[in-house]
Amino acid sequence: MSQTQPKPQPGEPDAAVGARLQTEARALAATRGKTTIADGVVEKIAGIAAREVSGIYALGGGFSRAMGAMRDRVPGARASAGRGVKVEVGEKQTAVDLEVVVEYGVSITEVAADVRENVIVALERMTGLEVVEVNIAVNDVHLPEEDTAETSEGRVQ
Repeated sequence: MSQTQPKPQPGEPDAAVGARLQTEARALAATRGKTTIADGVVEKIAGIAAREVSGIYALGGGFSRAMGAMRDRVPGARASAGRGVKVEVGEKQTAVDLEVVVEYGVSITEVAADVRENVIVALERMTGLEVVEVNIAVNDVHLPEEDTAETSEGRVQ
């Protein structure tokens, strides 16, 4: 097996030669097999990327959050990173639907734009899939007083 070193084009800097070689190597490797990415992987990446954005309180609608809270109380259960995320994954493209709860007082349009950008960057970097759309449904606003535990006494002692 002999390998020939490609010669730089006239006036081509060494860095460009290296970049061209990496691109050629990736193209050659891509012809030697197929990579598939499961929907659940894309959901997890999108969910984690969405939660990283300041102003997002939680992902999921009311019912999925309630079911997730019950599931989280089961000993040994882990929180689902894909909760509130639905994806369609093709061979080269993906579309993402997110259900989010935002913190009270934030600009919903700015948070949505930040979420969209963060999800697209994370998915394209990690999976190589082109993200064709990220749809965001804001289902609720989290109020600070919702965090305080109720201290009122019950009627029955």
